[in-house]
Amino acid sequence: MSSKEPRWTQTWLGGVRSAGVDLGYPGERLGLPEEGKGSISGWGRRIGALVIDWMICTWVVVQMLLRTDPAEAPWAPVLVFALQYLLLVAWLGQTFGHRLMGIRVAAMDGGDPRLLPVLVRTVLLALVVPAAIWDRDHRGVHDRVSNTMVVRM
Repeated sequence: MSSKEPRWTQTWLGGVRSAGVDLGYPGERLGLPEEGKGSISGWGRRIGALVIDWMICTWVVVQMLLRTDPAEAPWAPVLVFALQYLLLVAWLGQTFGHRLMGIRVAAMDGGDPRLLPVLVRTVLLALVVPAAIWDRDHRGVHDRVSNTMVVRM
């Protein structure tokens, strides 16, 4: 084995990039820029937005406004999160967390997503597992099914 060839474990443990295959940057296949406005959002921004939205839903809405203990009603934060996500993304294209992190949900043509795709996306996002499975363009199953993407503003 030469020094230029990857070890056999690198090809299946590290994925095809570690084997030297260039897949391009996230969003290249979609015709999006590599950096700046309109580029695919990175995981840090997306997770940051999710944490902000979850804290708002759990602490502000469920505990302070509804006066409900999330430990006694664990469905309450999920329901509030899904409702606020559906309403804000359907009408504004972004949640509070998205706005603070400088990202938005966009349809594949770059415009605002329609109500039905946002509804499907919200249900799948609330289930968590579809959002944890993604492709090389950083689009989770919930993005692919609803034909949306998360881009930088």
